[in-house]
Amino acid sequence: MDDKNWRECIVGDIVAPIKNALVGGPFGSDLVSRDYTSFGVPVIRGHNMGFGRWVSGKFVFVSQEKADNLKANIARPGDLVFTQRGTIGQVAIVPPAPFDTYLLSQSQMKFTPDNTKTDVKFLYYFFTSQEQQEYIRQNAIQTGVPHTNLEHLRNTPLALPPLPTQHAIARILGSLDVKIELNRQMNETLEAMARAIFQSWFVDFDPVRAKAGGRHPSGMDEETAALFPSEFEVVDGREVPKGWRILSLGDLCSLDKGVSYKGDFLSNEGTTMINLGCFTGEGNFSIDNLKFYTGEYRDRHIVKPGDIVIANTDITQKRVVLGSPAIVPSFDQFAHCIFTHHVYAIRFKKEFENFNYFVYFSLLNPEFRERAIGFATGTTVLALPRDTVLEHSFVMPDDRIIQIFNGKIKTVFSMIYNNIQQSRTLAQIRDALLPKLMSGEISVEKLQSEKHVEKKT
Repeated sequence: MDDKNWRECIVGDIVAPIKNALVGGPFGSDLVSRDYTSFGVPVIRGHNMGFGRWVSGKFVFVSQEKADNLKANIARPGDLVFTQRGTIGQVAIVPPAPFDTYLLSQSQMKFTPDNTKTDVKFLYYFFTSQEQQEYIRQNAIQTGVPHTNLEHLRNTPLALPPLPTQHAIARILGSLDVKIELNRQMNETLEAMARAIFQSWFVDFDPVRAKAGGRHPSGMDEETAALFPSEFEVVDGREVPKGWRILSLGDLCSLDKGVSYKGDFLSNEGTTMINLGCFTGEGNFSIDNLKFYTGEYRDRHIVKPGDIVIANTDITQKRVVLGSPAIVPSFDQFAHCIFTHHVYAIRFKKEFENFNYFVYFSLLNPEFRERAIGFATGTTVLALPRDTVLEHSFVMPDDRIIQIFNGKIKTVFSMIYNNIQQSRTLAQIRDALLPKLMSGEISVEKLQSEKHVEKKT
């Protein structure tokens, strides 16, 4: 470490001088699932970690009364939250909005730093560094589920530069994360737009209802609007746009089940393998959880960008991804990839090969997920029968409408993939800078000076 002003300390030295500044979640019996409500004080669980710098995602809530009873376990904006058991190493900052109070779950712990001694964003980057993540793993308690505790956190050693240098390091790394976060938010907006179009056209039948009422479908060009009927009819007991059919997925495609692999064939390199970890339960695809396979496989185990895959297995206590669809992303690493036996791949009949986005959004509808869970078999491990998927029915519009829809959504997905690629590049730059800034190998003052010279020239 070149800067002699950096000082060695432990986390306990920089805890805020307030009550419960370093605290874990409540005892298991003090917070159970029946305490959850639809609104109130949000609960920070493992589901709310892993979204970058901030605690985020979908929250469950407890009543204000329940939160008051567990006030020792409250987290507030500016606190640093750690996963105590499960996916240890996860860390995030409690954001300034939209809530001013959060309750920790049993598997989380929080640390309120002394802002006169340290910058919370600097600490976030310190704890996410590769060196510190390795320290957490090596010092985890391995009995049962790997976990850590408050005493380990309190005694974690760290090197702190002067506060102005901490601020500067946090700004440099944060500028990259801000762009990554903006890309993520943009992708959420794009995904919401795509879902809204599908819902309007093929679930709520808004264009048909508009024409039936003598109105032009909102936001739709004349050529597209002309393809929608202007009245309804009853088919198999369901009211559908006139001329549209009710088909099952099996009318359009078949399903292939992936390769049954053994751990001996998993490696850090090899053929890209899609597995359950790639499914989020929301339709998104997690690239970070890919596996790589060195064993043998057949052509039917191969998928390519644009193909639809479906999670066919889950754990009974979770039911997070069972029946969840995903589209294989259009990235180079997916030009030739395979999928595990926990995954189905949809194989369209030739005349329906370009219907992938329409079918994908059909499978994202809650009624399909409910069907998948309702027909699942198994006790500890749930399995999704092939027929449950193939017998799922939906309203099928005119082929020309589907082609127009697919064209629109393909453009949206292209924008999403571009944002993901840019974010991955920014993350690589950030991850390369992080250890050098944290160790003092790169001088912040020198970096800022060079940037200032570049601006002047």
